[in-house]
Amino acid sequence: MTASLAGTEMCVFDAYGTLFDFNSAVARHRTAIGPKADALSDLWRAKQIQYTWLRNGMAAYAKFWQVTGEALDHCLATHGIADPSVRDKLMGAYLALDPYPEVPTMLAKLKGSGVRMAILSNGNPEMLDTMVQASGLAGHFEAVLSVDAVGVFKPDPRVYRLVETRCGMTSGKVCFLSSNCWDAHGAAHFGFPTVWINRAGAPDDRLPGTTVAELRDLSQLPSLLGVS
Repeated sequence: MTASLAGTEMCVFDAYGTLFDFNSAVARHRTAIGPKADALSDLWRAKQIQYTWLRNGMAAYAKFWQVTGEALDHCLATHGIADPSVRDKLMGAYLALDPYPEVPTMLAKLKGSGVRMAILSNGNPEMLDTMVQASGLAGHFEAVLSVDAVGVFKPDPRVYRLVETRCGMTSGKVCFLSSNCWDAHGAAHFGFPTVWINRAGAPDDRLPGTTVAELRDLSQLPSLLGVS
């Protein structure tokens, strides 16, 4: 076990890109989208995140469902896709994203060892609850926390503080996990021992907050925490 994670009592996971594959929405409807599917998926995620940061800077919070739709509208226009049924299909798919392949086994191992688990996400409750229930994984989490409770997106510290106020955890007992490097740094800067799930093998962002470990996927998390 990494020394800085020795006191871990709860794992708190980001949702999109960490537990659930945001690319699965586009993959499910690749035929309807055509050859621009991969480019659309990449741009959709980039714009979705960019819009949350811009809205934070403008003090103009909106539910993540709205932001996701606005980002998709930009992407569809960029790629010249005018069929409204494509938009409807993609937004519907976002409510039932596929978990990454290693996630169910990993969660079962942690739960079996007594590790508490929660989700902390930019998603609004209506999105998150639907997706988590559809995945069949809801029973693993004692809380699904949304930024909607504080009206601001990550990496604002008020978001990370929700774990302390809603779950009664001090920061040193929480292992925070995110595939978004900027989110991992934000959580680390707040005070959580944080693991970056670097699924893309990307270079580290040069941001405040030092992560304690980097994993390629979540299959390695139980061993990192000393769970067999």
